[in-house]
Amino acid sequence: MGSELPCDACRLLHRKCSPDCILAPYFPADQPNKFVIVHKVFGASNVAKMLQILADATREDAVKSLVYEANARLRDPIYGCTSTISYLQGCIQQLQSQLKSTQDQVIESQEQNNLLLQVYKEMSRTDSSSMNSSFISTTVYQTASMESCHIYNI
Repeated sequence: MGSELPCDACRLLHRKCSPDCILAPYFPADQPNKFVIVHKVFGASNVAKMLQILADATREDAVKSLVYEANARLRDPIYGCTSTISYLQGCIQQLQSQLKSTQDQVIESQEQNNLLLQVYKEMSRTDSSSMNSSFISTTVYQTASMESCHIYNI
């Protein structure tokens, strides 16, 4: 960052932002509330220490987590994000229960389908003459005028 515009962390702490400032990439000047919230909950030196310990590749995710947790702590100082986690776990349990119920319904439908298929196969194996005499259904179709009646064999 250098002499241009200090990062939000250095601006808030009233110090010069050096080119090797560990906070600058994660708390830019154009996002002023991001560091304020994290600083209020965790403190600037703790945040800097945490970021120094982490590998460069994981720092961005760590800052996102710190911002999320800080916001949660400001909303709920006792439980923080734990209340959100508990709520989401409850949702997962409810959805798993619904999924189990739906899977049970699918299995039941498949079993009914298999049973009907078995009955159909047994019916098709029987003698065609006995099938014709016992399984012909008659549908009576009445026209709108009720004058004529047509009989259809199915």
